[in-house]
Amino acid sequence: MRAYYIPAAAGVLLIVSAFLPWMTVGDMPLGGVPDTAGLWILGLGGLAVLLAGLSIWTRKNSRHPLLLVGLMAFAILFLGYQWMARAVRNSMWAQAQARAIVENVPAVEPPAAVVGPGIYLGIVGSIILVGFGLTIVFKRVPSAYAVAEDDDV
Repeated sequence: MRAYYIPAAAGVLLIVSAFLPWMTVGDMPLGGVPDTAGLWILGLGGLAVLLAGLSIWTRKNSRHPLLLVGLMAFAILFLGYQWMARAVRNSMWAQAQARAIVENVPAVEPPAAVVGPGIYLGIVGSIILVGFGLTIVFKRVPSAYAVAEDDDV
């Protein structure tokens, strides 16, 4: 049951990633706990730590729920970053165009969005959770069911 320290550490990575910026535009950090996606990642990280702790304490497997937590965290982080980058890029472009129209100057290119450390930590934590959860799917067992023996010999 010592293997469950791995998903506990991955859950801690998710919790830490929720407090770090997921992207920066210029000097402005974006993402993390004040946003809804950051709160979800914080909750999923806490759930992963709770499930791993309960598995260590009760000596029962909880790999299927850990797999689901890891998949949900990965989806939130990956899709959230994609949507956030697109929304920020469109918003900054619209602000630059509006400023150019109002001030009657040529439009300047808005600053690029740069990936922050929170996304990297969160993706690593969620991939570790998914990998740990998949170990129950690919576990090598001689037989998953009882084989009936022929006693009529």
